[in-house]
Amino acid sequence: MTEYAIMVEPLAQADGGGWLASVPALPGCIGDGETPEEALADAERAIGEWMDAAKALGRELPGPSSLGQWRQRVPRSLHEKLKIVAAREGVSLNSYVANVLAENVGRVG
Repeated sequence: MTEYAIMVEPLAQADGGGWLASVPALPGCIGDGETPEEALADAERAIGEWMDAAKALGRELPGPSSLGQWRQRVPRSLHEKLKIVAAREGVSLNSYVANVLAENVGRVG
């Protein structure tokens, strides 16, 4: 698994169908596949190839994004529900919300 964000999205039938996985931090670094999982695996392999090519050309290698942060106000009732579920899962509220966001962004692509 890579530390770079990989965006996976469906390809239109006119473009051959399947799935496209792109790495925004590495211009032109993409993978594809018949399933989202295949596209993701192909993009992870492409990252290594992209890095090798950049090194061979003497280019600086961009690092993955660091942790981001924002503050989000939510209704008290939602906050309480999230705290309860996080406690049931045995994780912090921040970890739980980050995981829920990551899972849902992965579904959207």
